[in-house]
Amino acid sequence: QVQLVESGGGLVQAGGSLRLSCAASGRTFASYTMGWFRQAPGKEREFVASISWTGIRQYYADSVKGRFTISRDNAKNTVYVQMNSLKPEDTAVYYCASHRVSNYFRYVNSIDDYAYWGQGTQVTVSS
Repeated sequence: QVQLVESGGGLVQAGGSLRLSCAASGRTFASYTMGWFRQAPGKEREFVASISWTGIRQYYADSVKGRFTISRDNAKNTVYVQMNSLKPEDTAVYYCASHRVSNYFRYVNSIDDYAYWGQGTQVTVSS
């Protein structure tokens, strides 16, 4: 059974930073692209960032490019997202997800590309 558990969310002032973590189990973590998504109240879930199974390739939504950095530690089965220069519009529940296909990094920014999801962690950015 695949499990993804996010942590690291919280309340931060605008301009501040947070690092989210997602611990994975139940699957060969090092074989799968991982992604971060977020969902704000009243809005659809949206793509934030993804990282290939080796960690060499990353892809970001335009809204977070230059402010967020995704990384992974395959020895720890954990994926991270470092969020800097946070804005009130970054307020959302953040979810990590594991891609459907192993060793694959072609379609990585759609909800439908991912098979497993965590429960989410709340990030609130105050102005």
